[in-house]
Amino acid sequence: MLVIGGGFAGLWATRGLASAPVRVTLLDRTNHHLFQPLLYQVATAGLSAPDIAAPLRHILRRQRNATVLLGEAVAIDASTRSVRLADGTCLDYDTLVVATGATHAYFGHDDWAAHAPGLKTLDDALLIRRRVLSAFEAAEREDDPAQRAAWLSFVVIGGGPTGVELAGTLAEIARHTLKDEFRRADPRHAQVHLVEAGPRVLAAMPEALSASARAQLERLGVLVHTGTPVTVVHPEGVRIGDTPLAARTVLWAAGVAASPLAESLGVPRDRAGRVPVLPDLSVPGLPDIFIAGDLAQVAQADARPVPGVAPAAKQMGAHVARAIRARLSGRAAPAFRYRDYGNLATIGRMSGVVEVGRLRLSGVLAWWFWLTAHLFFLIGFRNRLVVLIEWAWSYFSYQRGARIILGSGKPESRP
Repeated sequence: MLVIGGGFAGLWATRGLASAPVRVTLLDRTNHHLFQPLLYQVATAGLSAPDIAAPLRHILRRQRNATVLLGEAVAIDASTRSVRLADGTCLDYDTLVVATGATHAYFGHDDWAAHAPGLKTLDDALLIRRRVLSAFEAAEREDDPAQRAAWLSFVVIGGGPTGVELAGTLAEIARHTLKDEFRRADPRHAQVHLVEAGPRVLAAMPEALSASARAQLERLGVLVHTGTPVTVVHPEGVRIGDTPLAARTVLWAAGVAASPLAESLGVPRDRAGRVPVLPDLSVPGLPDIFIAGDLAQVAQADARPVPGVAPAAKQMGAHVARAIRARLSGRAAPAFRYRDYGNLATIGRMSGVVEVGRLRLSGVLAWWFWLTAHLFFLIGFRNRLVVLIEWAWSYFSYQRGARIILGSGKPESRP
């Protein structure tokens, strides 16, 4: 069998078949599994890339029935049971698991991508880190007050967990981490804008926690704009509704679209590009193909869609493995049932919001809950230990240990 994608869904499906009488090939366009919930920490220089990523070969080194291949799938031919790769080669399968996740969605404005990068991969995180740190460097060299203010203005578009976490951390960097390191441009004068088109940030959480998150952001100095979308993004800034805002660093956290690989299946997809699947997560009319993770459209018992979050992807991957095992033993595949473990978001140092069942937390207790949960789910003892040490150091010193500009090393207006 062939699994496409080494994220949460693909990796959990592969591991779930460790003792099954099958040969599993795991294909991914990168050589590592990425813990995406902490990707913003790499983007904001709190953690290094190896702290939240691990080589897939190392993770699966003891699983003798698993083979890892590096390559990018570009098309699926269900009629011949084969997958075409970017280099022109093909891989055959008898059972296929597609877990290629999601990418950025700019709502019909794909030209904005050059000016407002999103955050899905380590490459994205390193690009954002370079832009953020380079903006402070450019402000230090700038003589014109208006241009200096533009370099010290940061706009985060999207008020979901990623947007909230990015905005809060950027405000902390400006007001604490960098405050004594520049002579001409005071980082404490930086303005961080969080723009959400809807009426409130963290809309998936109860209104009380959403209001608490906004209050915590504003205490950090973040300027929160709700109820008005961004209508223009260009190299010099954005337009919020009809109001222009000069900002040389704009970050995108507003929307996602399913991986385009599903287009080649020739099956119906929803507006976000996800594939509606059967209760066992197989594709209607294509029983040998399973979809797991952000690419799958799955309804919960109350008809709400299963959210595109890491716990859901893990559960889908594990379920696909159970469904395949059931088929191998001649039993009917079980129906997928999503277990909602709640919503978490951190808002800078010692601040956050948590919703787990009836439990509602905000502030420092929510931050500790968030920290413990993320440490627990990191893969590998080394990752947990390193992240714990880095966070302890950041807590006591306000420093961020990965503030290295990688790439060209030059302040950039736009790539």
